Amino acid sequence: MKECYLYKKLANGKLQCQTCCHYCLIENGQIGKCGARQNKNGTLFSLVYGLPCAINIDPIEKKPLYHFLPKTKTLSIATVGCNFTCWACQNWQISQVVPKPDFGDFAEVGLRRIVEMATQNNCPSISYTYTEPTIFLEYALDIMKLAKQAGLKNIWVSNGFFSSETLKLILPHLDAANIDLKSFDEDFYSQYCGGRLQPVLNNLKILKKAGVHLEITTLVIPTLNDSPALFEKIAAFIAKELGMETPWHISRFSPEISWKLQHLPPTPLSTFTVALKIAKSQGLQNIHLGNIK
Repeated sequence: MKECYLYKKLANGKLQCQTCCHYCLIENGQIGKCGARQNKNGTLFSLVYGLPCAINIDPIEKKPLYHFLPKTKTLSIATVGCNFTCWACQNWQISQVVPKPDFGDFAEVGLRRIVEMATQNNCPSISYTYTEPTIFLEYALDIMKLAKQAGLKNIWVSNGFFSSETLKLILPHLDAANIDLKSFDEDFYSQYCGGRLQPVLNNLKILKKAGVHLEITTLVIPTLNDSPALFEKIAAFIAKELGMETPWHISRFSPEISWKLQHLPPTPLSTFTVALKIAKSQGLQNIHLGNIK
């Protein structure tokens, strides 16, 4: 186990994790919302450090990133756990595990080995992806530093709910990010994601201002986040706050692989016609429709 980088000690052995915007208050012996951080006698430990549940080589377009190192491969890594509980999650087998597994069952993979895998397989980048990189911050950050030294690029595929403290740590080493903007409605984030919208919006603006290559993804779920009014709000935010050149990936929902929304239909193709028209009306220059084939 690795001591966490961002936490505050409180009275009576209680801790406040400062890694994401939940800022969990964790009693001795307890685990945070993400399932990956535990208070052990007044010290907060990462339970997933060095224990990836997935290591794959992917086309970078799968992240999806269409405007950063196009037509290259990226080494993708993840650990189990997530700080969101998205009903539409398509990787719920590793992000949403109840109860959490014995993390020790995963084989340990060292930092340098991850970087070696990337270079040996001609991957110019490493992607921290599949679940949520924020919850394995310590592992990701330590790899990112070595990757930079090796001339590799670092990519986060994230829900964007990381804390300002985490963002400060990763920004010097982060080259690109694809952030899910799941809706533009606080109630949606609360009910269907277990999070909040405003911290995501704040982080998106900071990432863009810092010069990180940024692309946005919205998974369109029938009846939940597919209204023209919502598309209008997201497109307007991207255009005004992030720049009209910022790519927006509008992706189709597939119920059969979702965590809790198998009862809903796939996103109708007609919905994408509406979303595309609205995005263009806001002046967005790079609009990509995903999973529609």
